[in-house]
Formats: sequence, structure tokens, C-alpha cells
Amino acid sequence: MDHHLFEQKTIHPSVSDSAPHRSLCTDCGVSRTSQPKRCASACQFIQPDYMGLEIQVHGRHRSPDKVDELHFGPFTHMYRASLKNPRPGAQWSGITTRIAEKLLENATVDAVLTMEADPIDKWRPVPVLITKSQDMQRARGMRMGYAPLLSLLEPARDLGYKKIAIIGIPCQIYALRALEKSLGFEDIFVIGTPCSDNTTTENFHQFLKLIDPNPSEITYLEFKANYHVELRFQSGGVKEIPFLQLPLSELPQDFFPLTCRTCVDYTNVLSDITIGYMGGEGEQWIITRNKKGEELLALLAEEIVLKKPGSAGNRHSAVIGFKKNVELAAGGLPLRKMPNWLRPIVSWLMPKVGPRGLEFARTRVEMKAIESILHLRRELPSRMKNMIPNHIWSLARAYDLEPKEGELMRSSGPLP
Repeated sequence: MDHHLFEQKTIHPSVSDSAPHRSLCTDCGVSRTSQPKRCASACQFIQPDYMGLEIQVHGRHRSPDKVDELHFGPFTHMYRASLKNPRPGAQWSGITTRIAEKLLENATVDAVLTMEADPIDKWRPVPVLITKSQDMQRARGMRMGYAPLLSLLEPARDLGYKKIAIIGIPCQIYALRALEKSLGFEDIFVIGTPCSDNTTTENFHQFLKLIDPNPSEITYLEFKANYHVELRFQSGGVKEIPFLQLPLSELPQDFFPLTCRTCVDYTNVLSDITIGYMGGEGEQWIITRNKKGEELLALLAEEIVLKKPGSAGNRHSAVIGFKKNVELAAGGLPLRKMPNWLRPIVSWLMPKVGPRGLEFARTRVEMKAIESILHLRRELPSRMKNMIPNHIWSLARAYDLEPKEGELMRSSGPLP
């Protein structure tokens, strides 16, 4: 088997004619496989079974009696973390790609299924199978857009790969877990990243043009837990823009598709380990969810600094304000009525008195829960009973959102 022959092969996400049309679709790749009808049972936007898959993957579903599991899903430990020697080109310090490198170095897996940048457009994600640890550096950094990651599962299997790792966002990992038992791999390690909403790469380029006069010079963009967006430039310069001063009013109402506005798995609960930023307070936030997740983190035992995550501030007023804005937005992006003169003052205050650490992460999860309910209720009310699991209602209840008749999902467990 010549691994080298395949390791450069990619599938470009813009080749849309090979993907059957689906409503509420993020093009995870299942529709591009030899059995596209599996979307009916694998898609989180059709009739998901979150509780059943949590039990399948973690041996139990989230517990309302364990602090933070209603918000973040089943877990064993949570940390603030950073590599002792940050990797150049990484979005944060490089923990995600370093774990994948170690899996390849140790021959624990035959290949890693992940994303790298399109050779023409650095912001466009392209699925790729990587078999050499040194090639993982191509996967560092953030991309924006849809990419059919799971379309490479069948090619990986056909090449004889028995053990693989996958780095993916929630909608990709949900479909993977739904199909996992039928895929024929001996073992799969799942490294999940939280998703902070997605859009097309073309839309993202429009956003870059709005936030900087030289968008082609931007090499890095990150929404940070200090309520700022950080930009880095080819010149080596760095710029931070407060969230409240982003030009959201200039974006089209459908900038984020309905799928992303109704996703209830913000923290990628079906991964073995989740690595993101929301609870990290300037570092990465790691959630180990099961024994495999603990083993993945242990690969970096000598290379990583782990700390207890912090938590400060109070999320309630921020979430109430968000709810009001979503209700006023009539299906588009949340509106903000704050006067321009007040925005710099509030932008200065938010990192100091607003929710921080785990409280910031809880804030974002509750905002997503509210957003999902309100957008689905407005645009596709008949899908409520299929797409909103009961634990989401538990989070929304504190903000006077209760299920109406016919909106409860029968198979997603009792309301805690």
C-alpha cells in the first residue's frame, strides 16, 4: 500500500455538482459518498438522537446533576491549556494538530482526516488525509466555509487504513458517530473543535473587506474570549476589533445559514476530546469526554501546561439582551440598538466585568440554545420536535422560553 500516492489528494468543497441538494445541509460529506441516502439517519438537522449517541460514545448521557454537563455535554475533565512551545502558524498554540502529529508519530493511527487550505484561496477549507506527522503543519490555522470532510471516509477505508483520527466540527462529528459502527474501521479517534457559526468562504471574504481596507493582507482571524476579534497581517502587524464595533449591520441577513443558527451542539459533545477557546481566557479550553479523550491529552504530557479553568462575571443580563436582539432581528443577524458613542465604553468594560472563562462559555451556549429555538420557531416550526433536544429547553427556561404544544422531542430524555 503506497500511502504517499494518496496523501496529497483533496476534494475541493466548491465542486457542488457532485453533492445532491439537501435542505438544512452543511455539506459534511455524507451526501457525496456511495450511499447518500444515509443522510436521513446521520444528519443532526433531520432527526437527531443526541442522548442515544452520547450513550454510544461516552457510555452515558449528560447528567443534569453534574455541574456544567447540561451546557457542555458529558466530560471527565476541563482545563485551560497551552503548549510550552507554541507552533508557528497555529490558531492558538497548536494543541489540536500536535495531538494528531503524535498519533501518527506513534503509529497509533494510519491517517488523520482533517482540513487544510485550498492552494488558491487560503481561507477555503479542503478535506485531506494526512499520513505523515510532518504534514500536519499544513492543517494549522482557521478556515471558513463548508467542506465535505466525511467524503474521504470511503477512500480511506478502500486504501486499507484501519485506524484513523478525525479533526472536525460538530455537524461533521455527529454524522460520523451516527455511521461509525458501519464504517469498518478498527478504531477512530475523534478530536473535536467547537463551532462558532459557519458561512460560505465567499461570504467570509465579504466580511474581511468590511473589517479592514486591506483584506488580502490578513493572515489570521480569531474571535477571542476578551470580546475582540484579533487580526494578524503579512507585515507582522496585529489589530483587535471589539465585538460591538464589528459591522454586522452591513452583512446580509442570510450571512449565517439556518443550519448554523439552529445548531444545538456548539461544544462538539460527541468528540473524544474538544479543543477550543471559549472557556480558555486567552488560552485553549480542553474538555476530555471519555477514556480516549484522556489518552489523547496524555500524549502531550511533557509538552503542555494545564490549569484549572476560571469563571467570572454573570451571564444572565447578556443572554437576556441577546434574546431581545434575536427577537427583533426577524430571522436575520441579531440587531444592536446601542448608540455609537456608547460602544467604545462598553467594549472597554466587557472584558473586565462581563462573563469570563467558563461563564463566557456558558453564555455562548445559552445564546445558541435561544437562537436555535427562536429561529426554528419562526422559520421551520414543524421541525422543532425533531431538532431541539430536551436539555436545550432546560437552558432556555431561565429566559422565559418554554416548549409549546408539539415542540418537545420525545426521544431525547426527560426535562431535567
